[in-house]
Amino acid sequence: MNIETLYEDDDLLIVNKPAGLLVIPDRFNSELPCLNKMLEAKTGQKIWVVHRLDRDTSGVICFAKTEESHRYLSVMFQERDVNKYYAGLVTGIVIPAEGRIESPIAAHPAQNGKMVVARKGKMAVTDYKVVQQWPMYALMQFQIHTGRTHQVRVHMQSIGHPIVCDELYGDGQPFMLSNIKRKYRMSEKDEVEKPLLSRLALHAYRLEFAKEDGTPIAVEAPIPKDMSACIKQLDKWTKMDSI
Repeated sequence: MNIETLYEDDDLLIVNKPAGLLVIPDRFNSELPCLNKMLEAKTGQKIWVVHRLDRDTSGVICFAKTEESHRYLSVMFQERDVNKYYAGLVTGIVIPAEGRIESPIAAHPAQNGKMVVARKGKMAVTDYKVVQQWPMYALMQFQIHTGRTHQVRVHMQSIGHPIVCDELYGDGQPFMLSNIKRKYRMSEKDEVEKPLLSRLALHAYRLEFAKEDGTPIAVEAPIPKDMSACIKQLDKWTKMDSI
C-alpha cells in the first residue's frame, strides 16, 4: 500500500492515511496492517504516534520522528493547541447550517467500542458548517476542539445527521447512485449495482499547529476520489429547488 507523504522534516512525518487502515496495532489481531508499523518499515526508523484517526477515516495524520518532538506534540494535542478540520457527508438537511455542539461523550454502557452522548462523559466540542446542501445529503466542514473517540460521528448522530456509511452510528448503507438518480438503470453488463461509496464518509483534510521553534505547519489532504465521486453525482442529479 502506497502511503502519501504530505510533509516531512527531521522532527515530523505527516501523511495521508487511507480509509480502512489502523493507526496502531489491533490489541486482538496483531496481524492486521497498521500505519505506524508501515511507516517504520518505510523509513527504517522508530515513529512515535501523536494522535489517531478512526480506522475508517482517511486524511491528515502527524507522527513524531524523535522523542523530543513526540513530547512536544503530545502536549500540543493534549492542550488543544492544534487546529483539526474534517470534511464529511451526512444525511438529511442540516438546520441550522452552522453551529457548535458541546456534548459530553462516554463509552456506551452495553456495546463495546461504541460511544454515546452522556451527562457523565468527557466534554467534547465540535464546530460544524454546511458547505453544500442537497435534498437528502450535506457536505460538512467540522473543526474539533477536543479529541474524543468517534467525536464527529457521535455528535452528528446526536443531532440527527449521521455520517454517510457509518455502520456504528448510522444505517451503514453504502452510497448508491440509484439513491439520488431518478429512473436509474443499471448497466447490462452488471448484475448488481456497485456503490459509489461503501466506507465512512469522513476525511481529516487539514491540520495546523506551530513547531517548538515557532515554525507554522499547515497541511492539507484533498478529499478522496470516492467521496469526490459522490459529491459530483449529487451536484449532477439533485437540485435544492426540488425540496
